[in-house]
Amino acid sequence: MNAFRHHVLPVLTIVLGIVIAWYVGSVALNSAWQLGVYERADNTEWTITDLWTDTLNQNRPVLPSPHQVAVEFWNTGIAPLGDLPERGMRAISPRTLIYHAWVTLSATLLGFAIGTATGILLAVAIIHSKAMDKSVMPWVIASQTVPILAIAPMIIVVLASIGLKGLIPKALISTYLSFFPVVVGMVKGFRAPEAIQLDLMRTYNASSAQTFWKLRWPSAVPYLFTSMKVAVAISLVGAIVGELPTGAIAGLGARLLAGSYYGQTVQIWSALFMAAILAATLVGLIGVAERRVTKRMGVSA
Repeated sequence: MNAFRHHVLPVLTIVLGIVIAWYVGSVALNSAWQLGVYERADNTEWTITDLWTDTLNQNRPVLPSPHQVAVEFWNTGIAPLGDLPERGMRAISPRTLIYHAWVTLSATLLGFAIGTATGILLAVAIIHSKAMDKSVMPWVIASQTVPILAIAPMIIVVLASIGLKGLIPKALISTYLSFFPVVVGMVKGFRAPEAIQLDLMRTYNASSAQTFWKLRWPSAVPYLFTSMKVAVAISLVGAIVGELPTGAIAGLGARLLAGSYYGQTVQIWSALFMAAILAATLVGLIGVAERRVTKRMGVSA
């Protein structure tokens, strides 16, 4: 009971407040169009209840209501899962959110893996070389000042000119965004050991490799998982952004584009919710891995 009161109830209260504010916002933003519909139809007998109901169930609302998004998400994202045991992968058609989520997720995971590996290698080089620290680190920071929306089309065009299309360009855009938090976090983690600990390793006549694996790496593991949580979420953003300038026909970015072209705001919002669920799931999986690794290391997460 105490767990419900202290953990579940506050979350439910916030969610309820968001849903109520969302419904109020939907009515406020969509009512102007509905009043115009009544006026054009010479309908002078409408009531507040009619306005509320019609406003929250428009085909192309400015701000779709929560239940519209929920229905769209169920029909395109959850319901097809029930057909998988009988129909197999044929149930995953390009019309479902599952299909588009998988396309975006594949680019996200590839970009995240490359970005994490690149970030760790750069961090190792930076802490072992003053030249790398002075020369590379400022460029790493400066790289993130350029808007990704400006870089993405250039990456797509350049790679397409040499025959690289589809997954690789999107993964590289994800890599560009995801490697930065890993570099910064791991550099801080590798430098976390105190001077007295480093002096103790020198007293034991430990080599640089032994100092790295027995002192610096264990100290950096908590920083690694924290950085990876940020990196995987931003990697998903990079994959979606990579789909926007290409006119892609698959992926959550393509779903957003199609919805904007045809004024299907319900489709746009359902795609946004799928992206949010993907990001939360990926971050949660990294959190599970963090707890297991730190437990084996004898460190509380």
